[in-house]
Amino acid sequence: MRDIAVASGVSQSTVSRVLNNAPSRVPIAPDTRERVIQAARHLGYRPNPLARGLRGASTNLIGAVVRDFSDVFYAGVIEALVVESMAHGYNVVLGHVHGRLDEATPLTTVLETRHTDAIILLGDMQGYPELLADLRGSPAPVVGLWQGSSPLEFPTANPDERAGIRAGLEHLASLGHRRIGFLSAELPNNYRIREEAYADFMRERFGGVPDGYLQRCAGTLDGGASALAALMAVPEPPTAVAASTDLVGIGALHAAHGHGIAVPGRLSVVGFDDILISAHTVPALTTLRMPIHEIVGFGIAQAVALARDPSAGREASETVFPLPLVVRDSTAPPP
Repeated sequence: MRDIAVASGVSQSTVSRVLNNAPSRVPIAPDTRERVIQAARHLGYRPNPLARGLRGASTNLIGAVVRDFSDVFYAGVIEALVVESMAHGYNVVLGHVHGRLDEATPLTTVLETRHTDAIILLGDMQGYPELLADLRGSPAPVVGLWQGSSPLEFPTANPDERAGIRAGLEHLASLGHRRIGFLSAELPNNYRIREEAYADFMRERFGGVPDGYLQRCAGTLDGGASALAALMAVPEPPTAVAASTDLVGIGALHAAHGHGIAVPGRLSVVGFDDILISAHTVPALTTLRMPIHEIVGFGIAQAVALARDPSAGREASETVFPLPLVVRDSTAPPP
């Protein structure tokens, strides 16, 4: 900044106020501001976020702790997070906690207040109690997204998964289906909300879950395929199936084709998440759309607001977002 001050013929404090867009009791003339900006651009000035953090200034960085990079769902979440952060003038520092439990705690040495202005948790972190304990005392505000079964400790945004499952099942019931199976993907920390919502619906609407209609499986394409084969082998197979994730639902579509089961002529299929490929399967998958952009937008707005106002309350809270039903070609009335 000293070099910029010399090049533009102003004081270093004026350079600091211009580059940090800081308020000033003495207005800075537009031509002076432009001269400083041009000098900074010519000299290739880039603010060092770590140095800014050491001086107590904003680093314009948001730390994001992701439960698992290998989960295809979080690829879309991370993309939305980066886009939304940049719209607020922030960049994102990523870390993940997939692996041993003791690998999560050192993340806070990178994401603490001197390095990031706020921290976003992506995914259920109940399996990492040391990380959560460390973040409870973080000077940087923490916001949780898709926290699942994690204890409610920070401002949090979650999808209304129970209502989403019910909406998919109501769609099938409205088409005339009564024999509805469920493919329940194994989720972290034995998360069963989607499965429980299915069981509750079947009990309320049809008196219970028929034997063999609830199939638990790996949350993969192969898991969905194997679960569908087992489901269709019961004495009176269902005319419709709901899956707890799109990946499992797409695996079911593939298995149905391999077994000569027409979709939706003989079997209707509903997914959950609306990942990108769901609109391009054959037939295109009816599913519940996860409100990724709404949840990420809420999370970033919360994180930025808390970072800019240290006196703002950080009490635990939960904001719930609905999942719209997206009807495509994989559902129809039963044969």
